[in-house]
Amino acid sequence: MNWTVAPEPYDSPVAAALWRSYYTEVSDRWYLLHEGRRTDPEELEREIAAQPGADLAPPCGQLLVARYGGEPAGTAGVRLYDGTTAELKRVFLHRSKRGRGGAPLLVRAAEDAARTLGAARVILDTRGDLVEARALYARLGYTETERYNDDKYAEHWFAKSLI
Repeated sequence: MNWTVAPEPYDSPVAAALWRSYYTEVSDRWYLLHEGRRTDPEELEREIAAQPGADLAPPCGQLLVARYGGEPAGTAGVRLYDGTTAELKRVFLHRSKRGRGGAPLLVRAAEDAARTLGAARVILDTRGDLVEARALYARLGYTETERYNDDKYAEHWFAKSLI
């Protein structure tokens, strides 16, 4: 089996299914940790609808889909944050595909997309309980930085120079 990564329209059925998987996993992890329950289905639908991903479309963004053996397996997106900075979003691999080299491939492809958009730096935010994500970003050369947004779920902020 091999990996491929290619641009995908943010509103395609493949992108929508991966976004639903991503959001369900990170939301359930948060609620299980903090409230001992899974995400309420109505809340899940409301949040998915509120964040369709249009900011990950050209000319100011790009959504990428990773396929493993031709099957959709994960996503990563970038969007311009300002004139020289891109923000990394929606980095996700299906649990069954983790540990096979797809995550670094996705992040590097997103960094290349950010360069194409004109970015010299990438930033991202994540949560404390997403230890796998924080470890991945550290391995790929991201360093913790100051808070750059008011996302109520963000607890760690990272940056990486692309030049």
